[in-house]
Amino acid sequence: MSKIIIDKDRCKGCGLCIEVCPKKVLFFDNDSVNVLGYHPVAAKEGCIACGFCATMCPDVVFTIYREEKGGK
Repeated sequence: MSKIIIDKDRCKGCGLCIEVCPKKVLFFDNDSVNVLGYHPVAAKEGCIACGFCATMCPDVVFTIYREEKGGK
């Protein structure tokens, strides 16, 4: 199973990840504020762990785990 982990306290709310997400599952969590004083990015169901967000993020907010193919 693929999954994404977001380090919300590192997020500066630039929105670059939201722009490049092909599934449009990333959004600003306007109900919370992180330690830096920003509304951090969050993800809803449907992430395919493509890694575009992690590649684009200047603050290394994302960790992507992908399911290995081939049964291992």
